[in-house]
Amino acid sequence: MLTRRAFVKTGAGAAAGFFIQTPPRREVSVGRRRIKVVDVHGHLSVPEVGDIIKGTKLAPAGGGRGGGGDQEGGLVLGAERLKAIDEQGIDVQVLSVNAFWYSAERELACRIVAVENEKLSAWCAAHPDRFVGLATVSLQFPDLAAEQLEHGIKRLGLRGAAIGGSVEGEELSSPKFDPFWAKAQELGVLVFMHPRNAPGTTQNQRLRGRGGLGNTIGNPLETTVFLSHLIFDGTLDKFPGLRVCAAHAGGYLPSYLGRSEAACTRDPQNCAVMKRKFGEYFRDQILVDSMVFREEGLRHLVAEMGARQIVYGTDMPFPWPVGVDFILRASFLSDADKEAILGGTLVKLLRLGST
Repeated sequence: MLTRRAFVKTGAGAAAGFFIQTPPRREVSVGRRRIKVVDVHGHLSVPEVGDIIKGTKLAPAGGGRGGGGDQEGGLVLGAERLKAIDEQGIDVQVLSVNAFWYSAERELACRIVAVENEKLSAWCAAHPDRFVGLATVSLQFPDLAAEQLEHGIKRLGLRGAAIGGSVEGEELSSPKFDPFWAKAQELGVLVFMHPRNAPGTTQNQRLRGRGGLGNTIGNPLETTVFLSHLIFDGTLDKFPGLRVCAAHAGGYLPSYLGRSEAACTRDPQNCAVMKRKFGEYFRDQILVDSMVFREEGLRHLVAEMGARQIVYGTDMPFPWPVGVDFILRASFLSDADKEAILGGTLVKLLRLGST
């Protein structure tokens, strides 16, 4: 609900007796108690990266991810982002960059990640009560990714890691990536996975045509494949302290856990390295955001995972029909559940402090 209005009086306006009204900041309450709303799924780009990738093979991919063409799309942070989170009742937004540099050589990858993390850190430091950042890392070099994560957490004040679902066709459950997973577990930080362009999922030839299927179907599919490998290949058992949050409500996997569990009965070799029942990983190590759009979909997520494994996400600045009212109006959720989804769980995981 709206509880205050702010007015700014300019010098010219003062002389003329006019006021300029700034948009009100929405404050969200549950059970008549003000709560902190935390959005795990906020995108940004860093324009300075455009100069680094100019003339390289990454330039086409980076044109919409930091190549200087993002201002109109809202990816470059500024006053419009602050206005948007005020209007939507978001107290803290968790910011991350979608990786486009997993094909880069080591030196170029170092330069890109250094600039992205430093600029992200600076924005968060300038608005410490409104934004926190997730470190970007060069996953194609897992040892470097571990170093970048540690630097981002300990030196830059970032709160976790942001990664894609695969690296140039390689699954992140491969032992090659263990140094990164080990560092994330050691630091005790959340890893947020957001899909990126990948062969076989978002870049599947059958997803061409109308409907934006590379995004509409491909992104949730990439997330589903990523999570399935982490479970079936034993990565989550190898690193039991990991907490992984998957974008877009975890893809299709939470809606079809029964089939994955049945695969173990049908052929026990499918689950030979797993230490637990497939669905149990969704009760502690795996979290998902709330971008499921329909109340019945949210009800199913809660039934399969529990409300405390679901966190609020908007995909800002992209115009998906999501908002805090989707959670607030869900009649099957208790007040405690609503508070956990809208911010309570992330306040603890990201060490944001109390409201």
